[in-house]
Amino acid sequence: MSASRLLLLAPVLALVAACATQPAATPVNVAETIAHDPSLSTLSTLIAKAGLKDTLAAAGPYTVFAPTNDAFKAVPAKTMDELAADPARLKDVLSYHVLPAKVTAHEVKVGNAKTAQGATVLLGKAGDFVTVEEAMVQAADIAATNGVVHKVDRVLMPPRK
Repeated sequence: MSASRLLLLAPVLALVAACATQPAATPVNVAETIAHDPSLSTLSTLIAKAGLKDTLAAAGPYTVFAPTNDAFKAVPAKTMDELAADPARLKDVLSYHVLPAKVTAHEVKVGNAKTAQGATVLLGKAGDFVTVEEAMVQAADIAATNGVVHKVDRVLMPPRK
């Protein structure tokens, strides 16, 4: 091989070598999976505020129907202010998005599923489309060490206890 060809290949070889020495992404729990996703930053902040971070970092398994930042923007400001002022209600609302089991999109069965909050949510499935109550799953099966996260387009509100 000529010296000029080696000079051209040197940057490529250096890049390949650098990539080979990078550690693989370490799997993380549901709480960390949510925290690392910029489109779930509002949910991550609210999980911490509600005191659910340790719960969602525990052994599980959990399925979280995670409202995106856009989903939270659609919630009336008055409702968000009420949740911010009432940590118990905030925890109630967020726990309503959690199933105490790992359920991938493929495993979803049409019908009611009991949430970590204690109420039930209606799961639906048509082909590859999955719904929970009136929310549509936008991105499914985001794996975590203790469960799975599904991004949804709406914030679910549980019935008042």
